[in-house]
Parts: sequence; structure tokens; C-alpha cells
Amino acid sequence: MNAQNTGKQAAAHAALEFVKPGTVLGVGTGTTVNFLIDELSAHGIKLAGAVSSSSGSTQRLEAAGYRILDLNEVGEIDTYIDGADETNHRRQLIKGGGAALTREKIIAATARRFVCIADESKLVETLGAFPLPVEVIPMARTHVSRALERLGGRPAWRQQVVTDNGNHVLDVHGLRISDPVGMESAINQIVGVVTVGLFAERPADLVILGSPNGIRRI
Repeated sequence: MNAQNTGKQAAAHAALEFVKPGTVLGVGTGTTVNFLIDELSAHGIKLAGAVSSSSGSTQRLEAAGYRILDLNEVGEIDTYIDGADETNHRRQLIKGGGAALTREKIIAATARRFVCIADESKLVETLGAFPLPVEVIPMARTHVSRALERLGGRPAWRQQVVTDNGNHVLDVHGLRISDPVGMESAINQIVGVVTVGLFAERPADLVILGSPNGIRRI
């Protein structure tokens, strides 16, 4: 296993501390979350059910024997665990590399505690080196692209990708996001945007970074 995957697995294992047996767990999307699901299964942790942010995570959870619940039936979730494409020291994140950003943001908004797990390479001083995902209504893609260019970005349509909501994703290159909350608000105001993959207004409560040498908590 390479160093990055070792870090992801270490972070996923450390997050088990925040999983309460018998509760409903919010589960995100991505390679680090896949390690989390494997850890849940390997340790035989019993849950009342899980709310999943993507069809991929749903399939993996069901294969491990976990019941998937509709968020509308659950209400508030105690803990949501998900990965990130970037995080800064204020626990503000870029997410959406797996095109599940809208559902991830919805679950994060309903959770009492949002735990982010990642390998140590995801920690940055300033967000934006990872292209910022923006989910858009298909008919608004070019309109949104022009608006994102006016904000200083270089949007690229992630072709051949359709979100679980039936929408398109624009990846915005060339941003140096010094004001994540302001940028999140500005992009969300563009007509045709479903949501932006900045988790700044509602950041993670805890970031667990894994490496071959152990874990670090922010």
C-alpha cells in the first residue's frame, strides 16, 4: 500500500472513535470513505442505518450489510464522516472530486458533527490548487461558466460525468481562495448553480489527517 493510501486508512480507522453503535451514520463518498466502510464492517460495528451521499457509497454499504435510510425519514444526524480534496487549517474544505458535492453538503448541514478524514497531502495553506467543483443545471452550463470566469476562474466541463441528481459538473481551475466563505456565497448566487464544492460556511468540526507515521487532528 502506498503512503497516500496508508494515510487514508489510518484516518478512516481513527474516525471509528466517533461512530456510535446503534445510531444512524452519515457516510460520504470517495476512496477514503471506502476505507471507512471497510473498517466499519471489519470491526462489526452495528448501526441503526446509514444515510449515504452517493450511489457508489450506497452499494458498498449495502454489500457490507448496512441498511440505507432516506434523510427525510431520519431528520438530524449525529455524525457525518466524509473525505476532502483539500482542507485548510480552519477546516474549510474543497469537495466534489467524486461529483457527489450536493448530497454531501446536504448531509453535512443536517449533522451535529462533521468529521473529515483525509491523508496529510490534502492539507493546504490556501484552497484552490485542486479545481473547485460546481454542480450546475445542464441548460445553464455556459451561462455559469461565463460567470465563473468573471470571478477569476477557468471552468472546465467534466464531460461524461452526470451527478446522481442528473446535473453537470464544472471544475474551476486557477483560483486562489483567500476568502472561502465569500467565494462560496458568490458562486451559490449564480443562477443555474446547484451548489459549489466549498464547505466553508459549514466547515468540518474535526479534520483527521493520516500518514504512515500516524494521525493529526485539526
